[in-house]
Amino acid sequence: MEVRSKTYTYRTAVKWTERKIGSISAAGKPDIQVATPPEFKGHEGIWSPEDLFVASANICLMTTFLAFAERAGLAFTSYESDAEGLLELVEGKFQFTRITLRPTLTLAQGGDAAKAKEILEKAEANCLISNSMKTRVTLEPTVR
Repeated sequence: MEVRSKTYTYRTAVKWTERKIGSISAAGKPDIQVATPPEFKGHEGIWSPEDLFVASANICLMTTFLAFAERAGLAFTSYESDAEGLLELVEGKFQFTRITLRPTLTLAQGGDAAKAKEILEKAEANCLISNSMKTRVTLEPTVR
């Protein structure tokens, strides 16, 4: 895979629709309904910026892992990951102080668990989203 540029631009748009609800959009992609979370007098069942922030770290780990695993020839049969972000009031302002990523990787028969764990750790260290956050991101992998 050849990387052609060192600079990329990503554009999104947000539009308020009603109450504390809006939608986010990006060219060529489906819109996503977003809202203030219930903890801040918002809405149940709608993606919030808080959900998307934590999900961004989780998605980035997966996509970075997939790239490294492919290059390393790692044979696996499944990848799933849970993520948990801790939002705390710090010096009068809310901020995420920790995101814990818990990927579960199932290897193909005879797979190398040590190699898999090494690739997961390399993926976390190279994830551009978590590298862009001031929140500490920790990895708690399970390899079967």
